Amino acid sequence: MRFYEHESKTLFAKHGMPLGKSGLARSTEEAHGIAAEIGQPVVLKSQVLSGGRMKAGAVKFADTPDEAAALFDEILPIVVNGQHAESVLVEEKSPIAQEYYVGVTWDGRRKLPVVIFSDMGGIDIEEVAETHPDHVSKTHFSTLFPVTPRVAKEAIGATGVSGSDLNRLTPIVHELIQVFLKYDLTLAEINPLVRLEDGRFVVLDGHVDMEAEARGSHEALLEELGIQPEETRQARPPTDFEIAGAKVDASDHRGVAGNVVGFDGDLGLVIGAGGGSLTLFDAVRKHGGKPANYCEIGGNPSVKKTCELTKLVLGKPGVEKIAVMMNVVSNTRVDIVARGVIKGCVESGRDPADTIAIFRIPGAWEDEGFKILKKYGVEFCDRSVSMYQAAGRAVAKMQAS
Repeated sequence: MRFYEHESKTLFAKHGMPLGKSGLARSTEEAHGIAAEIGQPVVLKSQVLSGGRMKAGAVKFADTPDEAAALFDEILPIVVNGQHAESVLVEEKSPIAQEYYVGVTWDGRRKLPVVIFSDMGGIDIEEVAETHPDHVSKTHFSTLFPVTPRVAKEAIGATGVSGSDLNRLTPIVHELIQVFLKYDLTLAEINPLVRLEDGRFVVLDGHVDMEAEARGSHEALLEELGIQPEETRQARPPTDFEIAGAKVDASDHRGVAGNVVGFDGDLGLVIGAGGGSLTLFDAVRKHGGKPANYCEIGGNPSVKKTCELTKLVLGKPGVEKIAVMMNVVSNTRVDIVARGVIKGCVESGRDPADTIAIFRIPGAWEDEGFKILKKYGVEFCDRSVSMYQAAGRAVAKMQAS
């Protein structure tokens, strides 16, 4: 789940990181007032969950409050990578002497968190790593022991930064590591972290991604930041379809039936089994199918919850059929899922036999589930048919219809 820049900076401020004066404007009048209160030239930045703001013209500089107000009206309508902004961050303009990059994320290969530091900030770290690898350091650290400032100092020093700059950067980078660990983040990034002409260090831009499953552990923080429970953010704001999916999942504590992501296809998916859901999604595409959505189901959701998810997927414009597929399950009753998807079809005014392209969930209570499916004329298969083959059958039905 991705935070907006202003939310990331609010989090950083809670942990004492150095930030410039700023305010969030949602109107021309607010932009004028914030710029007047700051009392010096400002930068206005569109608040979207995507990069590329500068290239899109959604970052502008103003010398006066009147100019800031005028630029607010210019910036707000700009679409950045398909995203519309609802607010603009107005922040004091800083005289920069040196830019740095620092990010904390997970290294999947090493299975450890890693600090990435560069003394060439302000541009994509991937570009720096490719063209100036000697200016990028990667420092792994363990989560089994307390992280000391030494980790931050090693990361910074590895790029050749020394002296006063090293000593003043170390507590900022160390605190970013603490934020990363405390809030179960997948990314905590500052780009750029700058040294001003007067020697001070300031966080100019920040990005934070939180592990979706950690939301329940950090409800107080999310409430403080104004992030609503149904906001399933990724690299963009959630759609109405995705918000509705989150509400379905939250409606009942039993099992999972949600985490939906919308796509433009015609085959709705009710799929699950952890990584199996990604495997099934990819299998549908590999066979030439066009998924209408991604979702996750498992952990023995109730009939009602499964029904509501089915109705949501069927209600998505363009969906002609659905494929209900999982890996072999032991913690989810096949008969309950079967009842739920059939009920969802019926309540949507659809014939289950024509609507369910394939039902492939072998496992607990599968004989009872298969009896229900057979009664309604739904095509199903057991574990002798692989997930890949089941996806192929679903796509073949779509192509034949």
